[in-house]
Amino acid sequence: MTMTAVLAGACAPKVPQTREDDTVDVYFGTEVADPYRWLEDDNSPETAAWVEAQNKATNYYLQHIPFRARLLDRLKEVSNYERVGAPVHRKNGKWYFYRNDGTQNQSVLYEMDEPGGEPRVFLDPNTLSEDGTVALKGTSFNKDGSLLAYCISRSGSDWQEFYVMDAKTGALLEDHIQWAKFSDAAWRGDGFFYSAYGIPEEGHEFSVKNEGHKVYYHKIGTPQSEDRIFYENPAEPLRFYTLSTNEEETMAFLSEDGADIGNHLYVMDLNNEQAGFVQMTPDMQHHCYPVQTDGSTIYLMTDLDAPMNRLAVADLRRPDWKHWKTLLGKADRVLDDVCFAGDKIIASYLEDASVHSYIYSLKGGEGTPIALPGIGNARFVGRKGEDWCYYGYSSITSPGTIYELDLNSLQSKVYYAPKTNFDLADFETVQVFFPSKDGTRIPMFLTYKKGLTLDGSHPVYLYGYGGFNISLTPDFSATRVPFFEAGGIYAQVTLRGGGEYGEAWHLAGTKMNKQNVFDDFIGAAEWLIARGYTSSSKLAIVGGSNGGLLVGACMTQRPDLFAVAVPRVGVMDMLRYHKFTIGWNWAPDYGTSEESEEMFRYLLGYSPLHNLKPGTVYPATLVTTADHDDRVVPVHSFKFAATLQKDQAGSAPVLIRIDTKAGHGGGKPLSKILEEQADIYAFILQNLGEKY
Repeated sequence: MTMTAVLAGACAPKVPQTREDDTVDVYFGTEVADPYRWLEDDNSPETAAWVEAQNKATNYYLQHIPFRARLLDRLKEVSNYERVGAPVHRKNGKWYFYRNDGTQNQSVLYEMDEPGGEPRVFLDPNTLSEDGTVALKGTSFNKDGSLLAYCISRSGSDWQEFYVMDAKTGALLEDHIQWAKFSDAAWRGDGFFYSAYGIPEEGHEFSVKNEGHKVYYHKIGTPQSEDRIFYENPAEPLRFYTLSTNEEETMAFLSEDGADIGNHLYVMDLNNEQAGFVQMTPDMQHHCYPVQTDGSTIYLMTDLDAPMNRLAVADLRRPDWKHWKTLLGKADRVLDDVCFAGDKIIASYLEDASVHSYIYSLKGGEGTPIALPGIGNARFVGRKGEDWCYYGYSSITSPGTIYELDLNSLQSKVYYAPKTNFDLADFETVQVFFPSKDGTRIPMFLTYKKGLTLDGSHPVYLYGYGGFNISLTPDFSATRVPFFEAGGIYAQVTLRGGGEYGEAWHLAGTKMNKQNVFDDFIGAAEWLIARGYTSSSKLAIVGGSNGGLLVGACMTQRPDLFAVAVPRVGVMDMLRYHKFTIGWNWAPDYGTSEESEEMFRYLLGYSPLHNLKPGTVYPATLVTTADHDDRVVPVHSFKFAATLQKDQAGSAPVLIRIDTKAGHGGGKPLSKILEEQADIYAFILQNLGEKY
């Protein structure tokens, strides 16, 4: 197979033909070929050589886009502004917040004596590696605030390591925990709980199926080898078990996830450990997690008997669901977040996918609206019994600003506002609604320069996710600024499968309803074209992870509709996704090819890898993945790219960008983020016939 792409008067180098083998799987009597199965071996020299050849071709193409360097320079400029997080008070009397000077790969944790006081560097993850690829993933102070357990990840992997430091002196203790995953440190006495797997097979740490999640207790000053197993369930190796404790360290909550769309929640009275855990939930078809305790009272966020979520109250002495009482929740909007501050509760609801917040008494009742700056996203931080509250607000055109909220007057004042070297005052965000294929009303946020002429000429960056009950709100990203400056429109679609309208909206995009998500996204593209915002030749679609699946499915179903496709770290092989790392955890949303013939045929019908067809003209495609992605393993992207390169009948390029020392996206250093975004936007603009 030869791939050519005309670029600035030169041709991209030929990508060698990817070797095919004769691997065939049989599902319910149906044979399915998998000719690139050998790429699943992430340790083989042949796979390494393939990666090297692909990156060589991709880098050649991207580096010869005439404005790529200029675009990267501008991305560095617009990202170079100080970013500050909301301050949080701890039991040691100090305040802590995150800050990035604008150029740092990782944000730094600072300490101060009072809000607005002189900050001191408390923990700087930039000192943990020369290239910024070690990320700080979480911090947890013990009860009196004298010790901090913090966890890091290396090169973007989901694997975590825990360290412990003296909060007063900054000295690092000898404690070191490895092979933890999906875990925080939950303190109890002179140690903490964490969740981990066994040591994986050497050389396959980032692809082997993860089984047997256990909760351990680590005593400070002892080696990890002496940590005791606090909880395990050998009968259910394909589940997650994570433990949290309340601030008083009197209650432990165990969450069991992975078998259904929700979780089981258990509680233990830590003053009576012998009584064991008490199950609080009836099944794993609903979500439930603790948000606050007060003596024996437990406050819970749940969608049990509340498809739009509710804040419920339980008693440690009778904690099962039959005795819960509803404190907050509305039938017509999603309760998205709850914060306790002083003697108040701040509840944030999603109203057509943007955040609207209200303040309540501890008894619930009628809430009073909190005036937010506009259509966007807000997150509050406070503490019960302490008379302070801060919140961060951002929108698609407004970078994150921190406000201080007076809990009595409900007046907000700016605590910190960023100083940027760009101005988006001439841009506006509007929300539109359009009918999907089945008539369902779908929302979409559009951001563009004021006075836009609807003549179909504008480049569009169409983005969506649509899965796992995850809600997309209108948030800010500085990396979009150059695209706006180039005359682009950013379109963010509220797809079914997400959580923006509650559990029914989520379920409408799962399993045998997954096609609804793709129909919604395709419907958004058709609506934008019909209304004169853009045309097929000016339309790029982008999505990551489950959103990568979205892009892969839509470009195979409607290759004529889009000019550019960028599936990022996507789930592309729907028949085998559950065989790697934690892929089995996605089965409640996707179903698996093994559970029934009906489910197999449905997955085969939209699996991006299996719906590429020889001789088809596909959009210009840049597939992105990374060598340390142990969430969605890179082989999904490898096999999809190899197949697409073989089947592409048009002249548009098909490339794969394989990052090194990077993972699924979390914790990626700023330098790598900007390099990747420069490549993506340069590829998009080049193949839409635009310049920068």
